[in-house]
Amino acid sequence: MPTVQVTDLKDDDFLLDVREDDEWQAGHAEGALHIPISDFVARYGELTEAAPQDGRVNVICRSGGRSAQVTMYLAQQGIDAVNVDGGMQAWEAAGRPVVTDQGQPGYVL
Repeated sequence: MPTVQVTDLKDDDFLLDVREDDEWQAGHAEGALHIPISDFVARYGELTEAAPQDGRVNVICRSGGRSAQVTMYLAQQGIDAVNVDGGMQAWEAAGRPVVTDQGQPGYVL
């Protein structure tokens, strides 16, 4: 399973958040694309439209389990995807910003 550490991500790296709606609303990485794992296959086209054609998709969830499943699926589709090790918990612990849809400080649910 290809993984990346939160500390190795740059601010402009493409991030796909696969947590559920309540987790996203509590707080997320600014600029991330949100497609819950429960809707992922039905909404796959949103990812292909938004993802950089020549870039990597960094997949994140709360701790890394759900994002690992999506990363494996994307790799099977021929997409350069990696799992963000430790998920949003590691993101928050590393001091990376967590925001709400309104741009206010958020938290990891």
